[in-house]
Amino acid sequence: MTVAIALAVFPSQRSAAQQPPVPNVAPGYRAPAAEPSVPAIVGVTQRPFVEISLQDAIAMALLRNPSLAVSASNVRVARFQIVEAKGPFDVQLHLQPSSSYSVQPPENLFFAGPGLGGIYECHPFEFPPPPPYPCTVVGPGNIVQHQYQFQGGFTGQTVSGTTWSAGIVRTRTINNTLINTFNPVYQSSLDLSLTQPLLRNLGMNAAKRLFKLSLLVADANAGQTLVDASNVIAQVEDAYWDLVAAWRNVAIQEEALTEAVAQQRSNVRLARAGAAPPVSAVESETQVAAFQNNVVVALQNVAQLQNQLKSLLVTDSKDPIWSANLVPSSPVQQLPSAGDLAAVVAQALSTRPEVRLAQDQRRQADIDRAYAKNQALPQADIQAGLLSNGFAGVLAPLPGFESDQCNLPTPGTCPTPPPTTIGKMGQATSNMWAFRFPAFNIALVFNIPLHNSFARALEGSAAQEQQQAAIAVQSVTERIEVESRLALQNYQTALSQLYAARHQREAAEAVYASEVRQFHAGASTTFLVLQREVELAKARGAELQAQTDLNKSVVELQRVEGTILSDNGVNLQTLGSKALP
Repeated sequence: MTVAIALAVFPSQRSAAQQPPVPNVAPGYRAPAAEPSVPAIVGVTQRPFVEISLQDAIAMALLRNPSLAVSASNVRVARFQIVEAKGPFDVQLHLQPSSSYSVQPPENLFFAGPGLGGIYECHPFEFPPPPPYPCTVVGPGNIVQHQYQFQGGFTGQTVSGTTWSAGIVRTRTINNTLINTFNPVYQSSLDLSLTQPLLRNLGMNAAKRLFKLSLLVADANAGQTLVDASNVIAQVEDAYWDLVAAWRNVAIQEEALTEAVAQQRSNVRLARAGAAPPVSAVESETQVAAFQNNVVVALQNVAQLQNQLKSLLVTDSKDPIWSANLVPSSPVQQLPSAGDLAAVVAQALSTRPEVRLAQDQRRQADIDRAYAKNQALPQADIQAGLLSNGFAGVLAPLPGFESDQCNLPTPGTCPTPPPTTIGKMGQATSNMWAFRFPAFNIALVFNIPLHNSFARALEGSAAQEQQQAAIAVQSVTERIEVESRLALQNYQTALSQLYAARHQREAAEAVYASEVRQFHAGASTTFLVLQREVELAKARGAELQAQTDLNKSVVELQRVEGTILSDNGVNLQTLGSKALP
């Protein structure tokens, strides 16, 4: 005990050394002689005030809030992505007109064009043949071919994986080869083909997977937009009720200032009459200055909340609302009939867009899992094709050597092609539709990957996605349960706090009025009157804060239950539609 007393009386050198020396900061500093500014809100030029209701504020935010405009734009982008995902299933029209021209040297006497006269080495038909000698004959000419072609057709793919094509090719060929029976030649062909998967890509394929995922992405974007809308509405309502409280606080501080000024003037009169000490006038003047500062601070809070609310309502800094002195006009929040916890949770699970987002994530995982299982199957496709050739042509004159041979032994016995092949493009097209020269093929194609790393990787990734989706659904359910508990608790607490604050304010008003009466009767002091006045201002502020907390607890309860969207008529079609002027 003696040692402890000694250490307390005589501190050690070490503890004294631990205290740093105080520096000489800004020597000669003096506060500037500042004049008080006029109580006003910077940037506000519209006078006197512009009333705004809560529903009008929410409606403006739903139409012009910048974050909601971006979220709604994402919904529209996702819808266009659905249309883009339908692209593989669009029917494709193919058109290809063409013209080709070629000149080839003669390969032999038969595959040659009409020749020109010239001097060639020729042999008379003698045996044994004499040495060659020059003679004038017509030799083989170049093969000239000119072809006009038009291709047209359709190709497509069904959602189930079937691919098909149907096309027509029409060709007109001019060829001067001597042995050709027809010149020009007309061809018209119809080509039909079909590929039907039997295992892999049947029912689920890459194109169908992307299409189904695009639907879920669009739904998820819509759900996220609803979440954003719910949050923005809650922010607007909170800012609105905070602004209500801020303006009422200005009124409270001005009323307190008025009462302080009246008390100060009374003290001055009493001091001059000798009924009160002069210091009482000084005391009341100090309190007047304090309340004047409270009014300025209250207006500063109004300015901040007005700017906060305006930033939630519009995007354009030149919008006239920025120069408006906004004053809320809606009455206090209507109290809901809050049910028990189970009812709140059930309502939230059925209406909250967060549940929709979690379910969309699970459905996306299910689609990926189904696609992975399909890709693990071997490929087995049936391929079928039908080709109908339509042929026709204009008869060309028979070469002399061919005419001489076929007219022996009886002149005029040279054969001619079938009548159905003689004609132009119309005859060729008729032959095509009559299927006079058909060709049909069918095949079964197998493709079995030995390792199939692609499918195994998809399967593993899809399994993880399903696990993540299950966790997300569970987390959303748990979060809704917790938020429901807190929202109900805050609502009940706010009701109790408002009840207590109202009675405290009524008691403070009664005490203040009594203290003023006693002061005028000479039974109280200026200090006590000013003290009761401060307590009354605090009680009024506490009641105001309790009312604001109750209003905001109602907003939070509506958000948690999910009814905040339906109560305010949220429409995804018009959300953010007026964000830009």
